[in-house]
This record gives sequence, C-alpha cells and structure tokens, in this order.
Amino acid sequence: MPRRPRVILPNVPQHIIQRGNNRQACFYANEDYLSYLEGLKEYSDKTECKIHAYALMTNHVHLLVSAGKVEAIAAMMKALGQRYVQYVNKMHQRTGTLWEGRYKSCPIQAETYLLACQRYIELNPVRANMVSHSAEYRWSSYAANAQGADSKIIQQHILYQALGLDSASRQAAYRELFRFQLDVGLVDEIRKATNGNYALGNDLFTAQIAQTLGRRVTAGKAGRPKLKPAKVL
Repeated sequence: MPRRPRVILPNVPQHIIQRGNNRQACFYANEDYLSYLEGLKEYSDKTECKIHAYALMTNHVHLLVSAGKVEAIAAMMKALGQRYVQYVNKMHQRTGTLWEGRYKSCPIQAETYLLACQRYIELNPVRANMVSHSAEYRWSSYAANAQGADSKIIQQHILYQALGLDSASRQAAYRELFRFQLDVGLVDEIRKATNGNYALGNDLFTAQIAQTLGRRVTAGKAGRPKLKPAKVL
C-alpha cells in the first residue's frame, strides 16, 4: 500500500510526532536530550523553521513547527534525525535504526488549534503520568512559553503573542490555559489527524487545503461505499 503524501503548505503550522523504533527508547540520559535540542536549534535555523513548542519524551518526540517553504520541515527532520542517530549510536555503542520509519505530521488550523496543540504537546508528560504538572518536566517548551525561561529554540507564533500586551501578561494568560486538562475529544482529534497525516481544522479549512492540493486531506468513512440503485429501463 503506497504511503500517503504529506499535507504541507507554507506558513501553516505542523504538529509532528517521531517515535523510536518499536516504541523503544530514543533518549537514555540527560546528555541525549541536550544533544537533540542542540541539533533542533542548528537545523531549524538552517532551514528557517520556526519551533513553537516541543516535548521530548522517553521514546518519542513532539514538535510544533511552521516554515515559509514547503520543503523546509522535511529537510530539518531529515538532517536532525540523521545527526541524532549518529550521536546515539556512538555514545551508547549501538547500531541500526533508531526511528520508527517516517515521522507523522498534520497541518493545523492555527486560529482554532494552535494553542490547543501547544498544550497537547506540553501536557504530554502529565498524560503519561511522568509528572503532575507540565512545569515539572524539563524537556519541553513549557518553561519558555509559560514561565519566560530563556530559549534559543522557541519562536512564538503570532497567536501566542496576541495573548497579552507584554511577555508577562502573555505568560500569565498561557499558564491559565493549563489549569485544566484538554478535552478528551480534542486529544483524540489531534492524535487521529497526526497519525493519519490529515489536516486538522474546520470544514472550510480542510476543504481549502483539499482544493489547493487536489486530493482528500481528511479521513474517509469506514466501510464500502453504498451502491446506487440501478435504473429501471
């Protein structure tokens, strides 16, 4: 079965998930996380990709990225993935693949889903029962987005910037969004769209992308199509 082509448009944010092979660990020590973030900084700069959020989990990675060029995100992920695999194989005396095939991705309608997707990413350690609050997890962008921690990686989206008139008010408004967990239905929407490489947005958004790309960008209905009744001659 052929792989679904990616749904990519300039300046439309993409939610990306890259998993370790067979769901195995891809980070073994603090130095590994630091190396990955170093590579993320280097190659996001080189490809002019803007990183809005990230979470490095034990066996997978979440990124929220936008770029002005269609090919930029794929170029960043390829270079970053190869660099990190070489690092891990050397540092941990291993061989073979590290990642589980291609990374998963979906374009998101920024006006509706950008901040929800940032929360989805930064709440990942909480949903995984690794910490009780996102602020306790070191390897995500929560500290930069919610607490003003210095970050050379994060470039805040214009919709995040609209949360307040200055950094302090934006951070306070963003922290307020974390008082509650994401709705279960919304979590499921984000997962399905990302794992299926579908567009995440309202009907108008997905219809516009489908028209631009000339193909379906949402999940099809399960089951066989209904047969039309035969005409009586």
